[in-house]
Amino acid sequence: AGWFRRLLHKPKPSSVESLKSSHSGSSSPSSSSSAKSSSSSSGTSLATSSISLSPVSAVDISASDSPRWDKSYDVCICHSEGDVELVEELVSYLEGQPESFRCFLQLRDAVAGSAVVTELCDAVQNSHCWVMLITPSFLQDPWCRYQMHQALAEAPMANGRTIPVLKDVDRKDYPRELRNIYYIYMVLKDKSFRQIRDTVMRYLQELCRSSTEGME
Repeated sequence: AGWFRRLLHKPKPSSVESLKSSHSGSSSPSSSSSAKSSSSSSGTSLATSSISLSPVSAVDISASDSPRWDKSYDVCICHSEGDVELVEELVSYLEGQPESFRCFLQLRDAVAGSAVVTELCDAVQNSHCWVMLITPSFLQDPWCRYQMHQALAEAPMANGRTIPVLKDVDRKDYPRELRNIYYIYMVLKDKSFRQIRDTVMRYLQELCRSSTEGME
């Protein structure tokens, strides 16, 4: 009985404790330090890459042989007439970027005397990306729906070309045709403008990168 009680009250083997201590002592500090170093290094690499990528990417997409110039416009803004002021702000922002994005703005760039259908189709076909500014007015405008369908027919897969932007619209009213594409929800205008710019830039960079790899 005595030896049985001693066995019950016997402390856990030191090997287990040493294993735990060695595990917590070697893994945690090293992992935390490595995590810190990796996070700091990743932060540094991200910062470095963002700093170094900006001018390089701008040169890449603006090179004379860039596939960017295969189309007349970088981005076409699909919108209703009721959202003209907001769209003009967006176009001014995009065209004022260092990359000088070429935007199609219907009221400004449509050819006088041409058919609306022709202009809408040409705008879609001659643009790399399409921003769909989905507002209550957009949902009620048949021409907006028409242009949206033209864009989806031009590039049915979600490859970054179609950029839906929701403003003052409930998520439940998001067009079913676009349900397989992530959207930007506009709450803060400046932030949404930057997101649109980054999305267009990302697509053009990938376009140039794919073209360069194809040539190699």
